[in-house]
Amino acid sequence: MMLLEILKFILPSLVVFFTAYFVLKQVFDKHSEQQQNILIGETKKENVKLLTPLRLQAYERMVLYLERIAPANLILRQNQSGLTVFQLQTRLIQSIREEFEHNLSQQLYISSSVWDQIANTKEEVVRLINTSASQLKSDDASLKLGQLIINTEKTFKKPIVRTAIENLKAEMEQKLG
Repeated sequence: MMLLEILKFILPSLVVFFTAYFVLKQVFDKHSEQQQNILIGETKKENVKLLTPLRLQAYERMVLYLERIAPANLILRQNQSGLTVFQLQTRLIQSIREEFEHNLSQQLYISSSVWDQIANTKEEVVRLINTSASQLKSDDASLKLGQLIINTEKTFKKPIVRTAIENLKAEMEQKLG
């Protein structure tokens, strides 16, 4: 009998306690989730603030790279009087590869498709240089190689680097506004 009297008070108290516990737990969980979402949102905003200048710099550097490996620009920078076809060919290819390696980290900030296009453009320029050099004697004057490369590129619909630069610019506008 005494047990029934005690249960009359304890059972409703336990029901109220567990109800209050679960209601408060849901409220706290929801509040915690909201705080976490706010924190994630703030972190994303901070990341955007930090990454935007890095992305912009990556686009700038890759456009500069593409302009530097444009055959006419490359030849103007690398050709010197007294060089042979073989020497100029070697200098041109070495310059292209060194600059590419110097900019490898930029692929973190641009899309894979645009990066692949930049790499393919680099290979097209190297192929143009090698193909042109193979048509000449290796000890001919470097001026012949420079002229042949420039004249061969003029036969293309578009300069080799132009499409890659246009795609870089389009991606930059899309991602950075």
